[in-house]
This record gives sequence, C-alpha cells and structure tokens, in this order.
Amino acid sequence: MTLTAAKDRESIADAPNPLGMEGIEFIEYATSKPQALGQVLEMMGFRPVARHRSREVMLYRQGGVNVIVNAHEAGMAHSVAPSEKPVIAAIALRVRDAAAAYKRAIDRGAWAVPTKVEVMELNIPAVHGVGSSRIYFVDRCKEFSIYDVDFTPIPGVDQHPPATAGLHVFGLVQYIGTDRAEDWTEFYRELFGFEALPTGEHFGILPKGRILRSPCHSFYLQLIEPEPSVLAVDEEEHFHRVGLGTDDVLAAVSALRARGVEFVESKGVHVEDKGALTRTWLGSLSFELVHTAKA
Repeated sequence: MTLTAAKDRESIADAPNPLGMEGIEFIEYATSKPQALGQVLEMMGFRPVARHRSREVMLYRQGGVNVIVNAHEAGMAHSVAPSEKPVIAAIALRVRDAAAAYKRAIDRGAWAVPTKVEVMELNIPAVHGVGSSRIYFVDRCKEFSIYDVDFTPIPGVDQHPPATAGLHVFGLVQYIGTDRAEDWTEFYRELFGFEALPTGEHFGILPKGRILRSPCHSFYLQLIEPEPSVLAVDEEEHFHRVGLGTDDVLAAVSALRARGVEFVESKGVHVEDKGALTRTWLGSLSFELVHTAKA
C-alpha cells in the first residue's frame, strides 16, 4: 500500500461526517387510519402534497419537513405493519452518495433491509433501525427528488407550503431498554458518526436521557431508558416522537392552538419559551416543540 493510499484510508475513517449526512429527508409513519393521522398532521401545519403512484401512501409537507403516511399492507414482511396507533416506521437520511453511505453502514455491521421495488419505483437502500423501523439513505433531494419518481402531485396544491412559525426537524426521541444507552450510542456512533453530548446538556422541557448529535449538526436523537421504578416495560424499543424546532416557541404554540392543537399543561410539563409538548392523539402520536436559536 502506498503512503498516499494509507493517508486516504485514515482520512475516510476519521472523517467527522463519514456518510456525508445532510439532515433528515423524511419521517415515515405506518398506520391503518391514514385519514385520522392526516387530520392531526394538518392541524400541525402540514399539507398533503402528493400521493404514491402504486401504494396507499401520502406525502405531507411544511417548509423543509416531509412526513410520509404509509397505510400500505402488501409486502410489509420486513417493515412495520400498519396499526391503529401510528408508529414511526422509518427515517430517511440525506446523504451525498446513498450507495456509498449504505455500503459503509453495512461494512460497519448494519443489517440490510431487503427491498421489493414495483414498476416506476426507486430502489432506496435501507438498514434496520430500532425495533422494526428502517433507516433509508437518500441522495436525490434537490432539483430531482425521490418524490418526482414515486409520487404524483395533488393537482392545485402548493408543493412547498411554508412552515408554521419556522418549524423544522429538531430530532427524534427513541425509547430504549434498561441499561441500553451505551449500546445505542455505539450503534449510532459506529454506523453513522453521531456523538454524545456532555452529560446534563439537554434541550426543551423534557431533559431526560442521553442526547446524540448528528455528524452534520442539524438534528439530534434523544435516548430515554425506563424510569428506575418501573419493574417491567411492555413496549419494545422504538422511535417515540418527533421534535420540531422553532426560534419562537410561544409564537408557534399560539399559531398551532389557533389550528386546534392542544398542549400538555401540568405541574411537571407545560408550555415555556424553551419548549412545549402536544397532547397525545390516536393513542401514540405527539410532537415536541423545542427552542432553537436563529441561524
């Protein structure tokens, strides 16, 4: 091996953003009640902008946030099956090169997800995430996107509706098992390049667990273990909720309340300028607002 080749290998291995990650392209919910979930999303400021060409799947959007509602049951053997309670079935990471990112993740120990591609559908590479979820790699997200192939725009609908109070993806909360924080920290560090923030550094109004920052510094994962007093946990590990960032939480709460959104107001959790938590809909669905400084 030449000295140049050795240096190249070291630079790749030590890169602070090994997958060329550039944020989250979409968050996917699986549900058997897509209309009910759609109503909640519209209250939260999202708009349905496109339908999948061959599956019972709808794309909702506001600003730069894309949410996919998947109620398609056929061929669900390797993914989350729709149920009455919506579940976060997948996230898609924006990367510079999807094939290269996928190969690196597999080489580092990720488990590949078999894909079943129909006519006129893209083959989007994915690996297994927490529970039955998937983590996709997407590099078509600018002039020509994955939605241009797989989806049909809804006629007369603005394809890029503005975000309510500047809402954007802040991150996701993941519920994990007891004493599993180190395992999941290593999983996200080794496969994707996440780093753990110092102990005690938190955001919003629910300062629990461990915070991991994406290598692109554009979103976070919050790992939460069961309370020590809880002897048994019925639910498996899973993505629990989405955090939406805004530079003015109180303005966002006011705008969303005007749309019918209710927020938790209790002794321990209530609306503050640093964050807010919506009520829970459909047995499992909630959103957290988190204050973020202006760019």
